[in-house]
Amino acid sequence: MSSVDIDPGSIPIKSRVYRPGAPFEVDTDVARSVFPGGGEMGGLMRAKDWSKTALGSPESWSPALRMMANFLLANRFPQLLWWGPQFCSLYNDAYIPILGAKHPWALGRPVSEVWKEIWHVLQPLIETPFYGGPATWMEDIPLEINRRGFFEETHFTIAYSPVPDETVPSGIGGVLATVHEITDKVIGERRVHALRELGAHSAEPKSAEEACSNVGKTLSSFPKDIPFLLLYLLDEKEPTAKRACCLGVDPNDRACPQSIDLHSHSEEIWPLSITRATEQIQLVENLKGKFEFPPQGLWTDAPTMTAVVPIRSNIQHQLAGFMVAGISSRIRFDQNYRDFLELMSNQIATMIANACAHEQERKRAEALAELDRSKTLFFSNISHELRTPLTLLLGPTESALSSKDGALAGADLEMVHRNELRLLKLVNTLLDFSRIEAGRLQATYEPTDLSSLTVDIASAFRSAMERVGLEFTVCCEPMEEPVYVDRRMWEKIVLNLLSNAFKFTFEGRVQLTLKRVAESIELTVRDTGVGIAPDQLPRIFERFHRVENVRARTYEGAGIGLALVEELVKLHGGSVQAQSELGAGTSFCVTIPAGKIHLPADRIQAANSPSSTALSAAAYIEEAEKCCRPPVPWPAS
Repeated sequence: MSSVDIDPGSIPIKSRVYRPGAPFEVDTDVARSVFPGGGEMGGLMRAKDWSKTALGSPESWSPALRMMANFLLANRFPQLLWWGPQFCSLYNDAYIPILGAKHPWALGRPVSEVWKEIWHVLQPLIETPFYGGPATWMEDIPLEINRRGFFEETHFTIAYSPVPDETVPSGIGGVLATVHEITDKVIGERRVHALRELGAHSAEPKSAEEACSNVGKTLSSFPKDIPFLLLYLLDEKEPTAKRACCLGVDPNDRACPQSIDLHSHSEEIWPLSITRATEQIQLVENLKGKFEFPPQGLWTDAPTMTAVVPIRSNIQHQLAGFMVAGISSRIRFDQNYRDFLELMSNQIATMIANACAHEQERKRAEALAELDRSKTLFFSNISHELRTPLTLLLGPTESALSSKDGALAGADLEMVHRNELRLLKLVNTLLDFSRIEAGRLQATYEPTDLSSLTVDIASAFRSAMERVGLEFTVCCEPMEEPVYVDRRMWEKIVLNLLSNAFKFTFEGRVQLTLKRVAESIELTVRDTGVGIAPDQLPRIFERFHRVENVRARTYEGAGIGLALVEELVKLHGGSVQAQSELGAGTSFCVTIPAGKIHLPADRIQAANSPSSTALSAAAYIEEAEKCCRPPVPWPAS
């Protein structure tokens, strides 16, 4: 039966029979005629003792109220009828979800009791049509209502219309409220806007830190959904999460540490380790116990719950960081809220990935530019290094060709031989480096009396050192057991370091020491030379790098001697470090492990294949002695 089928004047009025505690379907003619059908609300209305309300028993209701009650129950749209001066509430099944926990308590009660938390908002909207004013309508009215045990952010589209009643002096018996809740729509659109804003800035950041900073700036416009936010990025080298964004909370608060050690599970303020292990959102409650000064957020109620959300990387099962997001105190945390946080995390992950890709591309471009610069510098240096000995070879050979017997002798022959060694040393060094680059340099590790070998290698430099007035001391402690090294490689390491020390030392001393320290062997070459500027020290092992504008005995060299030393030391499982003070000298320390466990088993005492780069100390000594004597002129051709 619909409301249009009923003639309010034809509804029979009979004696009311009401039995407290009876089921919904009370078999009375009055109840059935006033509240026919109506689903759950029809049953509740038929069972209710209306005499205890301001409306009184249904027998006394005016025809207009009876008709509106029937109309209300027949309507499938959420509707509410406020009747009489106290605006007592009658509503249909469709309105039940809006009431939440207030249903069915609200039935028959004044609106000032049912919605006392928003009565100051509703009162003028209801009283305007009730007291002869126009109907009121609002497309989006935001209300903070308590229907689930907490104050909730809600949005409604409402229409409040007066209901005529000829039995009352004013001619208006009540107000019909047609209500459409649009909370999900408004919050959903707001969240889509937030995600769209994040996406619009996803390509801008140039680093992961800048991406997180942009996230904070963007989400600062959406405090209703994100009252506060912390972003932590995982360190690539250490199991540490470093803070990259702090929004809506004091950055000095103990709940916002600059970094979090993921190994210290018991001391974690936020469950980052669990989030990392499960890759799932973790909820944290009782924020007052976390923060010294809990973040207030936009609402008068501070957030009480936080979600720790993983930020995924483009590598499976590997996280880029974590998002610690405050949950609004006015929005129920449901699947929609969870989905929003996950989508937001995905957007942030995209921003970080784009930023990292940009950073990698920038580094790659810088590396290529540096490589190009290094190659240009290398070819410039190597061209000079090749041209100088070749020019020195041309003079004597041209003189010999123009002579009668065409023979080289004396100083000319010495010069030719010295420059031949210089060229051979240069070419062999380049070959060694190219083999290392190609992975074709095979070491042969043999048990060696390293002290005796090092003394023999160093002794070749003694005459050159003494000739220029340098004190040269060699102190090699005897080893209790043989040391496994590739002897040819070790010779190149020692000769390069001594040659470098000789080249940049003009007075004082050069000292070589070899000793065992714990489970390692240490070779140190220390000089009192010109030293290296602090800005140049980190680059001395770079390939083709040469320190410019520094005093030296000779400017020969391609800038790869120290780089070759570092690579040869690495082949022994060791490392080389440099310390220097400008004007006071430089110290190089080579450290290799003792024993042979760290070495490839197949290269220990392997067959020693012939090496095209085998070179004695002669080339190094010739280069050093060349620095000690004036050039010898040759006859013009």
